[in-house]
Amino acid sequence: MSKDPKVQPRYTGIPTFMRTPYAPTLEDIDIALIGVPFDGGVTNRAGARHGPREMRNQSSLMRTINQATGVAPFDLVRVGDAGDAVPDTPFELLAAHKSIEEFYEGIKAAGVMPISAGGDHSITLPILRALAKDGPVAMVHFDAHCDTGDFYLGSKFHHGSPFKVAAEEGLIDPKKTIQIGIRGGVTDRDIWKFSYESGMRVIHIEEFYEMGLNAVIDEIKKVVGDSPVYVTFDVDGLDPVYAPGTGTPEIGGFTTFEAQQMIRSLADLNIIGGDVVEVAPPFDPSGVTALTGATMMFELLCVSAVSLKRQRGDSISTENGG
Repeated sequence: MSKDPKVQPRYTGIPTFMRTPYAPTLEDIDIALIGVPFDGGVTNRAGARHGPREMRNQSSLMRTINQATGVAPFDLVRVGDAGDAVPDTPFELLAAHKSIEEFYEGIKAAGVMPISAGGDHSITLPILRALAKDGPVAMVHFDAHCDTGDFYLGSKFHHGSPFKVAAEEGLIDPKKTIQIGIRGGVTDRDIWKFSYESGMRVIHIEEFYEMGLNAVIDEIKKVVGDSPVYVTFDVDGLDPVYAPGTGTPEIGGFTTFEAQQMIRSLADLNIIGGDVVEVAPPFDPSGVTALTGATMMFELLCVSAVSLKRQRGDSISTENGG
């Protein structure tokens, strides 16, 4: 039997993301799969701190080739599980974010692309602080919420505000940011005002279905262009029938198939990293949300592998989705 853990029985071995090698030193990998078990930024229901562990478990169900696109990411680039970005002081939000930022500074310094599993959506802010130190990047944001709110209970650092802060700190370019799937009730009519005033492209779920999937994909590419882009996927962007295990579910979202199609369309963008966040296993005993999160992480890995090869000037065979 092959010694490759990716083709061993799924119930064997030490759990890593997609059964990739554990690679804490980063020396022999191009893309790092990372867990960020932190949910100190949630405003209501905690539980996303358990997301990375359960996504690792469910990711054993991923195979080596994307049947739909033909991409075999593990043949294109070297992929490893770089472990968890564990905050030194998880009960102190700002210090926890600083710990996460420092972890990703090491990832960037090693020339490795990170694909991460959260954790609540506040973790994307310190990741961007590390990756976008050289200037603002574009962003593709799948979510039910714009996450551009302001102060809540005395703090502007929470999972409902990371992209307002990121724009104010010059980490993302609002005019090259697109937010897809926005919906649900609000307590403040102007809660997402910053998204509109800063120039972000906001696609509410009603417009999503009016436009149609192909038009939404075209809009993503129009907004982002050839800029370096970070992709962030909140599982509550999905309808909760597909992802019930999340802290802030909103009915009426897009489907898992539509999500896969949108992520698959990103292969020709200049991706610098991405994440899948807000998987909260305690709210989903079935495990389907973690499976969904792991699957979206695999889809993101596939397009990131193609993007990285192209950015490095390497040829990609048609057998690998090029």
